[in-house]
Amino acid sequence: MPHQSSAPLHRRDGSLAHHRQTIIASAIWLALAGAFLGYSLSSGASPTETLQAAIDLLRTPFGPLIYILIYTLRPLAFFSAVIVTLIGGAIWGTFWGTLFAIIGSNMSATLAYWFGRAFGSGVLPEGKDGVLEGMVGHYTRRLQANAFSAILMMRLIYLPYDLVNYLAGFLRIPYRPYLLGSVIGALPGTLTFTLAGASLALDDILAGRFSVSVVNPWTLACSAGLFIAGIVIARMLRRKEQQLTTLVVSTDSPHTSPPTEDSRGVVERIP
Repeated sequence: MPHQSSAPLHRRDGSLAHHRQTIIASAIWLALAGAFLGYSLSSGASPTETLQAAIDLLRTPFGPLIYILIYTLRPLAFFSAVIVTLIGGAIWGTFWGTLFAIIGSNMSATLAYWFGRAFGSGVLPEGKDGVLEGMVGHYTRRLQANAFSAILMMRLIYLPYDLVNYLAGFLRIPYRPYLLGSVIGALPGTLTFTLAGASLALDDILAGRFSVSVVNPWTLACSAGLFIAGIVIARMLRRKEQQLTTLVVSTDSPHTSPPTEDSRGVVERIP
């Protein structure tokens, strides 16, 4: 019996995984919209008052648990981690907001990782002979060579948070170095956006009381300073990453001849 290629099967599995997550995300958003609308209709509250009630719920003793649960399920709904982190800082301030965001973000990273590991077969685009190409292929090789340093680098240069989580799961990267790299690498960004949230007077904003006092300039300045420092460091790391990639490609190029030695004893490389 002739050998049958598994490529169509991989593509079908990848398509099923994509549609599965889309269905889950749609179900979560429909449930949230239904709960929001149902509360507004039953209580006669306006949308702003409903949002205020949700914020007040997060300020109860069970609020941190609800917040962490929301953060954990966030990647399944394609909801921005930045917004959730900002809300945590605005409600609980810098210390507790950062702590709850760290717990929630790493639980969401774990969920996305295991989701990708379980359902990610065939999702990644393959080139010739099943080899991953482009940026995805580059980071795939980095992850497979050294998972911890690759995840750390990808967090520090602000690659999309959930993309990194799913990619690590798709590639079945070992969980421990993945989680450790995520915890350390995501700290600067988490603190930056928590500080930005802590600088906002959330109750005044929801009540429509806009004034200079709505924003704490010192906390916002700290957040901006960390953000700028993070961008500068990220650019430096990206530049080194590009140099390393160029060096690896030039070293591995099959068109490069071995070095030769001329009559003066000088070693040179013939292109």
